[in-house]
Amino acid sequence: MDCKIRAWRLEDKKSLKEIINNRRIVDNLRDGLPYPYTEKDAEEFILSMLLSDRTETFAFAIEAEDVLVGSISIFRCSNIHFRTAELGYYVGEQYWGRGFATSAVRQACKYVFDRTDIIRIFAEPYDYNTASCRVLEKAGFQFEGTLRSNAFKNGRVLDMNMYALVKLNAEHI
Repeated sequence: MDCKIRAWRLEDKKSLKEIINNRRIVDNLRDGLPYPYTEKDAEEFILSMLLSDRTETFAFAIEAEDVLVGSISIFRCSNIHFRTAELGYYVGEQYWGRGFATSAVRQACKYVFDRTDIIRIFAEPYDYNTASCRVLEKAGFQFEGTLRSNAFKNGRVLDMNMYALVKLNAEHI
């Protein structure tokens, strides 16, 4: 079963709350998300994505069989990195291992490369998150190295891996 990326809708807030209100997901994301996650938190997130600058933020719901299964966003960097963007995504735990994340990463990167002047998209999953690293590899990202002691999360210092997809190498997506 495949998935599609689409614009966020306010009616996604209940499903988004259900997906992200899970420690196993939140523990793999950056800090800043409230936990527990409420429907109001979901609504505020969706509104912020809908109102964001569409040349800087590319945010999509991930949907499979008319059901919200996750979220994916690509954020343009600034200054000398303005043609580079950072990728972030998650899929609800009940949808893990079904290829949705890989498909969504491919779709979102193709969307950004086809419609913008961005030439490099990168992601920095925690080193221990081998499933996310595998998603990126299957989507054509190259491992560029390990960022040692790069994050502090849940009371621990963590390594992160740097992956990137460069537009010149992305014809296959």
